Amino acid sequence: MQTKLGVKRGNGKVSDYGVKSLNDVRTPAAAPGANTSPLVKPDIDIKGRVLWLCRMPYGGSRMLAAAFRSIGLDTRVTPDEDARTLELGGKFTSGDECYPQRIVLGDYLKLIEDEKVDPKKTAFLLPTANGPCRFGQYVALLRRILDDQGHEDVAILSLTSADGYSGIGEQARELIRTSWRAVVVQDILLKLLLMTRPYEVNPSETDRVYLESLDLMGEIIARQSITHKERMADLRAGLVRVKEAFLSVPTKKEDRPLIGVVGEIFCRLNTFANNELIRHVEAQGGECWLAGVSEWLWYTNQEAFRRYREEQRRVSKDWLKTFITARIQHADEKALLEGFHEVFARHPEPHVTEVLEYSRPYLPQEGALGEMVLSTGGAIYLYHQGADGIIDISPFTCMNGIVTEAIYPRVSKDHDGIPIRVFYFDGTHSDLDRDVGIFLELAKTYKRRKKIPRP
Repeated sequence: MQTKLGVKRGNGKVSDYGVKSLNDVRTPAAAPGANTSPLVKPDIDIKGRVLWLCRMPYGGSRMLAAAFRSIGLDTRVTPDEDARTLELGGKFTSGDECYPQRIVLGDYLKLIEDEKVDPKKTAFLLPTANGPCRFGQYVALLRRILDDQGHEDVAILSLTSADGYSGIGEQARELIRTSWRAVVVQDILLKLLLMTRPYEVNPSETDRVYLESLDLMGEIIARQSITHKERMADLRAGLVRVKEAFLSVPTKKEDRPLIGVVGEIFCRLNTFANNELIRHVEAQGGECWLAGVSEWLWYTNQEAFRRYREEQRRVSKDWLKTFITARIQHADEKALLEGFHEVFARHPEPHVTEVLEYSRPYLPQEGALGEMVLSTGGAIYLYHQGADGIIDISPFTCMNGIVTEAIYPRVSKDHDGIPIRVFYFDGTHSDLDRDVGIFLELAKTYKRRKKIPRP
């Protein structure tokens, strides 16, 4: 069966930051906040360059690239990862870096070494963050490696408010809102894909509909010179066609175990990083419910409000700005999801405060940070939604994965013994089918005796 999505046009157009030696180390100062990151050059200008995005996930990067194109920036997604990605990434890392960094570094170096892109016309996107995760160091690491290899002319854009988004210019506010909508759209499409593909009658049909949906929604997001109101109307109309396309895919009635998927955000969303783990689960009779990208953005908002309370800045310009931004994001998310209440009735996404409360007895938000909190709370939320097992996808040596692995036995014990397993990935091959098969047998056994049925 062929399903073709029509495309309706709207009213618009389609130096070295690293530490070179121990002598460079200084007495640590107070940890910088989100507005004082030291890792961003104030004079970056990416206009006239091709901006490259790594895949997290592929569909999400396609949508984000479209958002950048909506303000006139030539933005593309890196080519497929392969053995060359790991070869180049491993060549310039020591093993102390986590697996996602090796992949991102390899993808970007592959563009320079193999694709021969012009460094003076090239920019790489690599966000940064403050906190205990090694992720916050990777902008500096990438910059140092590029410089050491003679690629000083390549620009790195790290989305942060530290420089007022100077690399983007006056359109930063417009881009931020369009990017948020792109994130919501990608989460909707990915959810439809994972809900439909395990049950498809015709192999690969759901993947084809998904790719067509990315094309359609990407074109809408990328339209230039239209208002936010016009773009929202076009997005909602496009999502109607997307929903119809997915619902038209012939499916089988099967009672598959539902496997919740949590873990480190890059590794769980980048299918190359996790060796297509979700497809392995589907091939052996399971259905996966994957935490999306928007979860992390809602969490960062919640963290900002927590810091304002601790710093006694509940009545401040920053608090008001974050509050207004969250209200706008919530309104946009609600509008985009409006036509999917019935479709997603058995897969309702939690509010981040609910996830944090579930995590509190094990890893309270005030004492722990990041994905370890979200993964723990998310696992418990999925238990209450009738999941039959929980998979945590993490890079090998990831702090978040190590902490949650220590917590999960207690979480499982407190929740009827639901099976929970951490799958670590580092680029080496293992017998994934065997490990997935064993886990699914545990999930099927739990499914027969569990106390909380699916909605």
